Amino acid sequence: MASRAVLPFLVGMMLLTGVCNTLLSKYQDLQCVRNCDSTNPDEIERFSQPVIQTAQMFIGEMGCWLVIGAFALYRRFVPPQTPLFAGGYQEVSSDDSTEVEPEDELGPISSAQEQADPVVKPLVPNADDRIPLVGWRVFLLAMPACCDIAGTTLMNVGLLFVAASIYQMTRGALILFVGLFSVIFLRRRIFFYQWSALFIVVAGVAVVGLAGAIAPNPQAQPIPPVPPPMKELSTLSVREASQQLKIAAVNSGALQTVLGVLMIAGAQVFTATQFVLEEWILEQYALEPLKVVGWEGTFGFLVTLVGMIILHLAVGRTDAGRNGYFDMREGWREITHYRAIAVTSVLIMISIGGFNFFGLSITRSVSATARSIIDTCRTLFIWIVSLGLGWESFKWLQILGFALLVYGTFLFNDIVRPPLKACVVRHKPEPLLEEEPIEHM
Repeated sequence: MASRAVLPFLVGMMLLTGVCNTLLSKYQDLQCVRNCDSTNPDEIERFSQPVIQTAQMFIGEMGCWLVIGAFALYRRFVPPQTPLFAGGYQEVSSDDSTEVEPEDELGPISSAQEQADPVVKPLVPNADDRIPLVGWRVFLLAMPACCDIAGTTLMNVGLLFVAASIYQMTRGALILFVGLFSVIFLRRRIFFYQWSALFIVVAGVAVVGLAGAIAPNPQAQPIPPVPPPMKELSTLSVREASQQLKIAAVNSGALQTVLGVLMIAGAQVFTATQFVLEEWILEQYALEPLKVVGWEGTFGFLVTLVGMIILHLAVGRTDAGRNGYFDMREGWREITHYRAIAVTSVLIMISIGGFNFFGLSITRSVSATARSIIDTCRTLFIWIVSLGLGWESFKWLQILGFALLVYGTFLFNDIVRPPLKACVVRHKPEPLLEEEPIEHM
């Protein structure tokens, strides 16, 4: 079948765009924007604009409207009999003598989205029997968009201080908060072995963070001030020496790595909240998945733009905030004056738009096992490319943390069996999020 033949291409493109999202963002963070010719590493400054990177993500999501418009034109000018839209709208016969059976011998008739070709699944409403999400109800999607703003900005800040692979692995903590919030707010049930799996995920994130803290990568974070040598410290008083050591410790790569890991893990609280809100909204209303991304991108960009202006006026233009995260003018100058940053920004927008489209195309066309394997391959590819580019060093402890993350995730999603027979459940657990949302970056 053509629909099955296109799945490997969709999976490959989802992997490619997903890997590019993280690697391009890290490459952008590594670009020098000030004092690049200085022989003193303390004076070198790199691109550090996490709020602008959040705006880039939402512009990429807004690009989904271009795909929606292109498919609308395709539907208008191409005959509906084309196989691309098989399973979509079909004209109902006016012959009263024709009886339509709601079910056949094999079971209930599947929905239009389940019957649709994988390529057009993002353009088919998520349900046939729910109220369309139109009019003022569309503004409900502003709530998950605001959560996306907070989560993405925190992750962008965390990426400044950690290697790309540690960043991607730490994002695996999302399953912990999705599980907790699904139980608390959506009244889902989690079995004992699934709770154990969540603890294994937490342990995996902790080991990954420990690996980064023990052997931090200089390329992964802004260059810290060089501590004075021990001979120089010996000439200082005890108080002065202790102060120098405290300053060196605060600015050390280990503490910066721990801070980055905590920020990325904490950002998963907002991402999990976003997923739960999307689930709550789409359980009641019907809307094409790609339009959900488009509307969230629109709301997210508008809110981010307003926030950028307010923060620039309140913080960015002050002496303390100049050249910082909220200096909107400096961020725009860096993008327009450095070609590598500008080109990377465009590529990030394209890759994020593509990742959302390809991800939504396969999310209901493949099994949970396949989706988990795709996520694992994405992390592995990011790690391999980062090692090949020299952005980070190989750490055996990181392998242990990654193995715990993968095992905990697979155990939670029933891909591997619990080690104890007493933990095996006879019936298949219900999914935590039936609408199966995907991460937007």
